[in-house]
Amino acid sequence: MTGTQHGNHREDEALARAAVGALVGQLALAPKPGLPDPRDLTARATRRDHSALRWSAGALLPGLTAMAATARRTGEPSARLRTDLGAIGRSTEHTVALTGGGHRGALWTLGLLVAAAALRPGAEPAGTTALAGELAAHPDRRAPRRPSRGSTMSARYGAAGARGEARAGFPHVRRALTALTTARGQGAAEPQARLDALLTVMSTLQDTELLYTAGPMGLRQVQAGARGVLEEGGTATERGAAALVALDTDLSDRGWTPRGSAPLLSGALFLDALWLVGARGTARPAPTHPQTTLSP
Repeated sequence: MTGTQHGNHREDEALARAAVGALVGQLALAPKPGLPDPRDLTARATRRDHSALRWSAGALLPGLTAMAATARRTGEPSARLRTDLGAIGRSTEHTVALTGGGHRGALWTLGLLVAAAALRPGAEPAGTTALAGELAAHPDRRAPRRPSRGSTMSARYGAAGARGEARAGFPHVRRALTALTTARGQGAAEPQARLDALLTVMSTLQDTELLYTAGPMGLRQVQAGARGVLEEGGTATERGAAALVALDTDLSDRGWTPRGSAPLLSGALFLDALWLVGARGTARPAPTHPQTTLSP
């Protein structure tokens, strides 16, 4: 490996590590309404064991590194790159399944963003999301021709779904970044800023997983609940924190899981980590805050 190749490999791996760090940081937050909670590994184990999710997150690293390297070699958001990314993604899904599964949504979001970041190192977050949207707009010609739960819900209800979100340039990732900046500027601690960003996504996202489990009325109820927490001043306030706990309890009791929001927060945390580095072309992992919980 030449010096240039070695340098590129380090940059590709740094992007992948930043992405995995963002995913782990998202997993460590609590309480996330209706989503796996690091404080409770028994009551929700049948839905998704949080410890298994943390363990399997590391299995994304080789695939994300390969996506970054492929994008860097290809040099443009072409149909060929989109097809190559799809092949890497399916192989990575198989590897992740061997470690406990999960993270399909995160792999889709982070894979596109990592590839876009490798194509244009040092770009601002809006530029990276726009480039990821260009990539997502190309069809994956080698993808299996079978309908997914998300695509079925998108067709039935006209929801954008994960593919629509990506093709639009990840508008909810950008909204989450804005919410992060706003909450930090208002003095919120980092866990609270991240939870506010998650709720911002949840308040408007047309989550196809929720449409499947709760229907349109349930989706609107979850969106209203997330908005309610933010209208109480966000999770940094006493009233907002209490509203968050109440929403989490309600969704857990109903078995409603707004699974589509979490990968988009991971994407925002990834871009936030890159933006903290600036235009140097390499990334450092986002802080993971392993004890990022709010007391009930």
